[in-house]
Order: sequence, then C-alpha cells, then structure tokens
Amino acid sequence: MRAMTRWARADLRRHRGEALFLVLATVGIVTSLLLATALFAYATNPWQRVFTRSDGAHVWLHTSATAQTGRLADLHGVDAVSGPYPTESVTLTAHGTRAAAELRATTALPKVGRPLIVSGRWLRAGEPDGVVLESSLARALLAGPGDTVTLPGTARTLTVLGVADSAEPRYGRGERPGLVWAPPAAVRAPDGQVTGLRLADPDGTDYLVQRAVTVLGAGAVGEVSTWRQARTQAQGDNRLLGQVLALFGLAALLAACLAVHGAIATRVRNHLRDIAVLKAIGFTPGQVVRVFVLQHLAYALLGAVVAASLVQGLGRHVPGRIGEAVGIWRLLPGYATGLLAVSLGTVLFIGATTALAAWRAGRVPPVPAVRAAARTGTGLSALGLSALGRGLPPALVLGAHRVLSRRSRSLATVGRLALPLLLMVVAMSTWSTIGHIRDDPDRTALTVHSAGLGEAATRAVLGGDPRIAAVYPGVEVSALVPGQTATIALRGVGTDQEPYPFPLAEGRAPHGLDEAVAGQGLLDLLHVRVGDWVRMTVGADPQILHIVGRSVEPENAGRVISTSLDNLRADDPELPASRYELRLTPGADPDAVAAAVTDRSGGRLDVYAVPQPADGLSALRPVIAGLIAILAFIGLVELLTAIGATVRDGERELLALKAIGLSPRQITAITVAATVGTVLAANAVGLLAGLPLARWLIDVQGRSTGLGTGLAQAPPAGPLALFVLTATAGAAVLAALPAARAAHRHRADATG
Repeated sequence: MRAMTRWARADLRRHRGEALFLVLATVGIVTSLLLATALFAYATNPWQRVFTRSDGAHVWLHTSATAQTGRLADLHGVDAVSGPYPTESVTLTAHGTRAAAELRATTALPKVGRPLIVSGRWLRAGEPDGVVLESSLARALLAGPGDTVTLPGTARTLTVLGVADSAEPRYGRGERPGLVWAPPAAVRAPDGQVTGLRLADPDGTDYLVQRAVTVLGAGAVGEVSTWRQARTQAQGDNRLLGQVLALFGLAALLAACLAVHGAIATRVRNHLRDIAVLKAIGFTPGQVVRVFVLQHLAYALLGAVVAASLVQGLGRHVPGRIGEAVGIWRLLPGYATGLLAVSLGTVLFIGATTALAAWRAGRVPPVPAVRAAARTGTGLSALGLSALGRGLPPALVLGAHRVLSRRSRSLATVGRLALPLLLMVVAMSTWSTIGHIRDDPDRTALTVHSAGLGEAATRAVLGGDPRIAAVYPGVEVSALVPGQTATIALRGVGTDQEPYPFPLAEGRAPHGLDEAVAGQGLLDLLHVRVGDWVRMTVGADPQILHIVGRSVEPENAGRVISTSLDNLRADDPELPASRYELRLTPGADPDAVAAAVTDRSGGRLDVYAVPQPADGLSALRPVIAGLIAILAFIGLVELLTAIGATVRDGERELLALKAIGLSPRQITAITVAATVGTVLAANAVGLLAGLPLARWLIDVQGRSTGLGTGLAQAPPAGPLALFVLTATAGAAVLAALPAARAAHRHRADATG
C-alpha cells in the first residue's frame, strides 16, 4: 500500500495538468447533469413548483356556511389551517365568454394556500369590486389585469386587479368552477365556505379527510379536493413534456458517461510506459488496477463534491431560466435525493469505467520495447503518396493519415463526439417543429360560438373587423363510433366556396361529397387509415364518410373527424352554423379581436382561443436552449480529450517530422488537420443520424398524444451550416495552441 501511495503521489506531481483536467471534467459533467435534472423537475412539474412556493394546502373542504370548521385545527396531523373563507357561486362573463366561478372572500394574502401573482397585483383595501382571477379561469375568460367581468342577470361588475397561480384544482368548463379571490364586500350572498388544511404527513391525507368529515358531519361537507387530485390534473398536461425531457436527460447522461470513459481511457493509454515500468519493478497486475481505480475515484469524488457544492450554493444565482429552475428544484421534495443520486451515480460510473481501463492496463507487458514496437506506425498509403505528388499540403495529407492509421481509436472518438452533436441536432429539430406549428399563418386563432344570433348577423359582426382575414362557418356534434363504445367529435367547417385550410399531416383536404379528414386519435380508435370509409351515428341518423387526409387535431385527444359544412347540410339543408373559425391577419392580437367582436355583438357571441398543438410544449423551448448548452459542454470535454490524445501521439512523431524538413507551423497544422477531420466526421454522423432520429422521435410523441405523425420540421439550412462551422472552427482554435506548444519543444524533450 505504501508503494502504491508513493507512486500515486509521484504521478500527481508529474501530471498535475491531467489530474486537474479530470477533476474539472468531472465538475463540469456532474454540474451539467444536475442542471439538467433541475430543468427536468422545473419544466415537467409546474404544479409541484406552485404548491411548494405557495405553501399549498393538502386538503380543501367546501362546507355549508354554518359548519363549525374551527374544530379542524385540533385534529391530530393538521399542521396549519387556511380560512374558513365565505364563498359565493356565480357566473362571470368577459369578452363574450361565460364561465362558472367561486368568489372567495379574502381579507389578506393567506400564508397557507397563498396565491402566486403572475400579473397585476393583489387585493387592496378600498377597492370593494377588485378581484384576482386564478390563471386557468383568466385564460378561459380571455381576461387580464384592468379588464372588467360582469355577472349576467345583475348590474354587478368586477375589475380584475391581477392573475395568480394556485395549487388547487383548476377551472374546467362544465366540470369545475374557477377560483376568484375577492374582498368580503364583493361576496354579497355567501352560500358556503371553504377551509384549507396543511398536513404534517401528506401520505395520511385520506385518513384525515375521513376524520374531518366525521367531525363536521357528512351533511355539512359539500366537496373535498386533495393535493393528489390537483397534481394528477396538472401533470396530465405535461406528460409529453416529461417524456421529451426524460429522453434528452438519459441521452445527455449517456453522452457524459462516454466522455468520461474517453478521458480515462486516453489517460491510461498515455501512461502505458509508466505502467510497464511499475510492472518491471515488481507491481502485480492487481496493484496496477487498484492504484488507477483509487486514483481516479479520488479525482471523481473531488469533482462531484465541488459540482454539488457549486449547484447548491451558486446555482440559483445563474441568470435566466436555469437559475430559476435550480432555485425551485431546491424547494421540491426529493431535491437532496436527486443531488446525491446524480453525484454518486457519476462517481460510481467513473469507478466502473476506470476499472475497465485499468484492467486493460494490468495486462500491459512489463517490457516497454514490446509496446513501442507494436506502436510503430505504417507508412503512407498509395493514395497519400499520390496526394502529395499532386501538390496537396503535407499537413493536410499527414493529418488525414494520422486519423486513418488509427482507425479503431478514431472511430471511437468520432462516436463519442457525434453523440452530443446528434442530440443537439434533435433538440434543434424539436425547436423548429414547435416554431413551425406555433407560427403557421393558416391556422385559426379564435372560435366564435353564436348564442341565438343568426348567421347573417354573425357574419356582419365578424366582417366589420379588418383584422379578421377569413371566417369559416361550421358546426360540431357528438357522434358514436360503430359499436357505440366511444364518442367522437364530428365537425363541419367551411364551405365548398370557402374551404377550411385544414392543417394536414397526410393526404389531402376534403373536396367532394362525403370526404373528410380525421385526427390521429380517431384513426387509432377505429383502427383505420387514410383512404378508408368510416360509419358513425349522429343521433339516430347514420353518417358515412371517406377519410382522404389526416389533420393535426390538438382537441379531444385527436378523436375528431372534419368535413365541409356543405356535406352535413346535404342531409339537413336547414342545419344552422353554430360556430365560426377565425383566421387573423399577421400580427393581430387575438385578445383585442375577441374583445372587439364581443362588444359589437352586444355580448351575444362567445369567443374562445383555439387550442394550438404546441401549447403543451410552450415551456420546452427555453429548456431546449439550456440542454443544448449542457450538451455543448459535454462535447467540449470529449473534444479536449481527443485533442490531448492527438497532441500526445504527435509528440512521438515529432523528431521524424522535423527530420524530413517540416517546420513547427506545418507540424502544428498536422494536429489541427487531424482534429478538424475528426470533428467533421462527427458532424456528418450527427447530421445524418440526428435528422431522421428527430423525425422519428417527434412522430412517436405525436402519435402518443393524438396529434399524429408528419409534424417534424428539420432546422433551416442556415442554422445547421452555422452549427457545423462553429463546431469545426472551435475545434481548430482549441487544437492550435497545444499543438503549437508541442511542435516547438526541443528535440531532447520529444524523446521523453
């Protein structure tokens, strides 16, 4: 053991630079993985983020106005109580949109279940008609700070002072009323009260709810909502986002592991002569393996501790989304477990990787001359000699020869470099796809539902706004599929004279009689494809349609079939249009158009924002930018390892290159050319494999959510060219300095 320790100390003194590089590489990789974990937790679990920041209540009890809720604070396991707050069930309208709501009388910002203001401000004394809307209700009403909401059937109006996030169950049209915080003066006819309970043990929620109902009496409790219900509802919208980020996270972990493996394997390979000397003086293969494993485990442990400390102490101060993600991640349950798991997992992987490389080192012959002879390079090939004869620069030819003469090592380096580049191409494709779907100029932005207003009058109202580029009348009815096992949405949109611009992923738009397009969810439900005929039942009447295309349908899980309104009117000529799809001019504000339409119609038209396919991925684009930065760092670690190995190999050939008359600049150019060639090969692999992989992954995700395949968009040629150019130029710059230093070494140094 003493001999092993002395050799490790001597090796550290002699190769301080390599040891520092391994520690810094571990610091960077563990930091990158921790930041990726923070981004994943931040983007995929917004409900947990809101619940933690707001000190959310685990249970909300809606009771009668006379219920003795004060007894709830004495229940064992109740850590804090919010309320009780008097409530009033009302209906609100804004911009022609109607929604059920619950006014909650609140005197001050509560400590438990605290609303998180996202725009505007909180309630103030002296403003009896000012309210704060929960964010999902505000989106449904198209309302924001400064807007006025009315209570139909009364002369009452309320002014929106702010919009806030809450960890309570969100507003659902026809399912659950929205939440409105209001001063007590605005709650004029209380019909109940609500109390929030924060528990010491969230796992005991069900048992405590039973006790609370027993204490209050079953007749006094109207509704109970728990944190599990709210979390399930909120997380359902982030399933796709979670799948995408999990895939990127696992791939980034693999890329980081390969980068560490390359760095350690290169270091072991560069110390083969030292290993042979150790064996010559009596070290056994087991001792050689142990000394390398323990040495690199110490480096990895030091790097992991430094990385965890940096993230713990400074991560939340990083500007932008990453700093915010780390700050929130620290507040989430499981933060310490994640921090420890990522750090310890990386150290253990480095230990396993080192053991594999050290096992190979243990098999090194104890005679250095054998290895030196085995490493003797081969001469130039006929192609290389021909290239020199044709006047190609010697640096370019010899650089290519250096890469090709070590095929297995070069292929491994290309593979490790190509993986982060491939993932960056996939990330760029995802970014482009989201942007293409979001910015499609033909996609409609608003849907108008007429409430008793005739078609002619509705068209007159809509035609008076120059910001409305096109109006497509339509109707939507529920239909039963064959066997009456499920309900789908049947839509008639547009007319033969004004066909609706269906966003198609496959096939063509419907033109003739009985032609229709369907969403991926409907095709999967009925086990049909484009070109098939489908039969459904609308009321008591059968409807047979020919599917000629597949549309991108974000609503109803893609279980939608659409045809022209004229097709539906062929069976019922008097069928009135009940909804209108509006396509706006570029740059038009949907909220402003909705408000104008509502005002001109006297409130008889309800206006809704059209769900967009990319809405569920709106949080992904900034996260993608962070992931690209993390992958770029992992690629940088691998690139520096490859450059170090290339420079080290070049040092063995330094005397021979100088002997044939090459200048230090030409020798430097050989290393730069070899590095650039390797990076270009990695870029080619990344592009050739990344683009089809991105298309396949996006198609898989689209099919799983009912949107279907055919949505993927390749990044524009300009950004791709800039991506390749940046990677190549960066590699050349990074390789130039160490290569120049090696080329100017003294002849005597080159033999060491």
